[in-house]
Amino acid sequence: MHPERTDLTELVLDVVEQIPPGRVTTYGLVAEAVHARTGRSHARHVGTIMSTYGAEVPWWRVVRADGTLPRALRASALAHYREEGTPMSPLVGGKVELRRALWDAPECWQAPPGLPAHDDPRGGASA
Repeated sequence: MHPERTDLTELVLDVVEQIPPGRVTTYGLVAEAVHARTGRSHARHVGTIMSTYGAEVPWWRVVRADGTLPRALRASALAHYREEGTPMSPLVGGKVELRRALWDAPECWQAPPGLPAHDDPRGGASA
């Protein structure tokens, strides 16, 4: 049984749902997008949310900063990547070619209406 979904959880899942087929983003970029709107979130929060609720969204479209997924998820993700035409590294099996596939979540995410941008006195996100 999953814990009750928080507003932060909903926002993270909203970002992931908007990633187009054949594209990926990173845990850190999801966190940066959410942080810009809420002042909260970190890549580890995104990872925790994805491990709990990821089956509800296209989880394979969120990768580590090096373009990989945890080893246990790679085989399942490869089928999705092939189906969607996600650019893959020709040199490293199971690694997305971020240079061609990256969807910049902070730039591209369409936040829910009425969610104002957060003024961050530090000048950046905790990603």
